[in-house]
Amino acid sequence: MGIELHELKPPEGAVKKRKRVGRGPGSGKGKTAGRGTKGQRARSGGSLPLWFEGGQMPLTRRVPKRGFKNPNKVIYEVVNIKDLNRFEDGTVVDFEMLKKEGLVKKGPVKILGDGTLERKLEVHAHAFSKSALKAIEEKGGKAVRIGS
Repeated sequence: MGIELHELKPPEGAVKKRKRVGRGPGSGKGKTAGRGTKGQRARSGGSLPLWFEGGQMPLTRRVPKRGFKNPNKVIYEVVNIKDLNRFEDGTVVDFEMLKKEGLVKKGPVKILGDGTLERKLEVHAHAFSKSALKAIEEKGGKAVRIGS
């Protein structure tokens, strides 16, 4: 009828017995239990963090720190004007429409001027490049800056 659930067992050699340290001289790991003699690491609780270098100045503190991370930096999701050609003439293209089309996900949007725009659109975005503004206005569209 096949294998029953209670007959299942791991293949030969797949399971090793746990090493039991400190269980007498006959075990092969008795007395000092494989820790050597004396010293910090022989004691219970005598472990050190992996980055500890014996009191030497740690690498993370020896290496000079450079640069600066601006916490107020705005990272835009970019959309090129050539990608706006999928919308119909006269459409108001805002964040929700761009998200629905899969052009953006979550962040503030910046419209860039790569490609050519063939439609008259009203585009609502957080930022525009100069070339994108020029292209939108040349087609008779409108660029509306949202946010700040």
